[in-house]
Amino acid sequence: MISGANTQLQAFAKDDPIDQFTSDRPLANWLIRNKKDSIFGNGVFNEKIRYTNDSNYQNYSGDDQVTYNRKKTTRLAPYQAYEAFDGFTLNETELANNGIILTDDRNAVMTEAEKIQIVNILTENRTTLKDGFQENWDIEVHMDGSTNPKAVPGLDALVSTTPAVGTVGGIDAAATPYWRNWADMGISTATAGNLIQRMETLWRKTIAYGKMGAPDFIPMGSEMYDALQADALKVMGRQITIGPSSSGGGVTLDPTTKELRFKNVLVVWDPTFDALDDLVGVIANPWKKRGYFLNSKTIKLRPVQGRWMISRTPPRVYDRHTHYFGVTAHYGLTMKKRNSNAVFSIA
Repeated sequence: MISGANTQLQAFAKDDPIDQFTSDRPLANWLIRNKKDSIFGNGVFNEKIRYTNDSNYQNYSGDDQVTYNRKKTTRLAPYQAYEAFDGFTLNETELANNGIILTDDRNAVMTEAEKIQIVNILTENRTTLKDGFQENWDIEVHMDGSTNPKAVPGLDALVSTTPAVGTVGGIDAAATPYWRNWADMGISTATAGNLIQRMETLWRKTIAYGKMGAPDFIPMGSEMYDALQADALKVMGRQITIGPSSSGGGVTLDPTTKELRFKNVLVVWDPTFDALDDLVGVIANPWKKRGYFLNSKTIKLRPVQGRWMISRTPPRVYDRHTHYFGVTAHYGLTMKKRNSNAVFSIA
């Protein structure tokens, strides 16, 4: 078998196979870094939302009569839990073709060659199982979930390019102005400084309400990243500092920048933004042209307690000499304050 020959050849390689396609996943890493194990009663987690102070503020003088009220200041935003799976199989025939003998005889002993082969096969399959799961899960948490009722509504739903449309966490944004993220789409880059100015205005909006603080994560597509960097260079001067001179010396000219920041928050290029444009085709607001202001205090990845990234090795079926290996995840993505977050794009 060709697959058997390829695996046998791996026994002579000094290094692991070189991944040719897996990219960084900044959004997924950010969500996982800030995740919080949670309990989903009846498959639902309720975020508690304060939507008013219900103030009974009054002016009075002397013995004027005042009134008291009964406050109603909170409501619940329910979010559903979702499940994901990936797995692979190995049957005993393909293993034998690779010089590996699996047997029900508990007294059987592997040769050294067999140990090498099974480590290579299982390591490669498990590595690609993990990477393949993460690759597809990362795409899923970017999208709005509209194409698959079993997929979690991700970033494109929680921080929408049309904030007054749709229901998020059981709350209708069309009827609930406070339950809308900020959006500024199609920003012109023709005038130097315009992009930065519009981002400044949008940033102030994200910190105007509540006590969640400022956004702490700014992912972007490649075209937005390049546009912001270009706009910054147009309105900012550069200075070359020359150190102590040395004979025959000169200066080293490096036109690049070490990093790009906004409000001292690192701006991150997310390769998945670019990949999504290739995946979904033409859309009103291309991912490559988008950027986000996201607040980790308001968006949470909530793994169901005890059910996050669980390895699965179910017993083989009695009439099939096939072995199964898999991974499952059970989780929700929740939002408790949409107006602390924003999305923006260039024209």
